[in-house]
Amino acid sequence: MEAKAQARYIRITPMKARRVVDHVRGMRAVEAVDVLRYAPQAAAEPVRKLLESAMANARQAADQAGERFDIDSLHIVESYVNEGPTMKRIQPRAQGRANQILKRTSHITIIVGDEVAQKKGRTR
Repeated sequence: MEAKAQARYIRITPMKARRVVDHVRGMRAVEAVDVLRYAPQAAAEPVRKLLESAMANARQAADQAGERFDIDSLHIVESYVNEGPTMKRIQPRAQGRANQILKRTSHITIIVGDEVAQKKGRTR
C-alpha cells in the first residue's frame, strides 16, 4: 500500500527544502516526523506537515480497501523537491538602477508505503 502527498508553491527555495527532504528519505515515517519536529531548518515544518498528510492518506486508503493499517510499518518510499515558478521582484538601487530579486518556490512530493513497497527499491 502506498500513499502520496504533494505540496505545491511552497515559498522556500528548492535547495533549502532538498536538504531537509534528503535527511529523512528512507526513514520510518513516525521517526521522520519526530526528527522534523525538532529540526532547526525553516523547511522542516512544511515537510513535516506534508509527511503527516501522506500518513493520513495511507490510513484513508487502507480503510477504503478494507486492509489492516499499521502506522509503524510506514516508510518514506520516495521523496523529492522540484522547482516551482519564480516570482521576480525589483529592488531600487542607487543612481536610478534596479536589482532583480528572485523569490523561488518549491513543489514537494512524499510517497509513503509499507515494507513491501520499501523492498521494491523505488528511489528517485
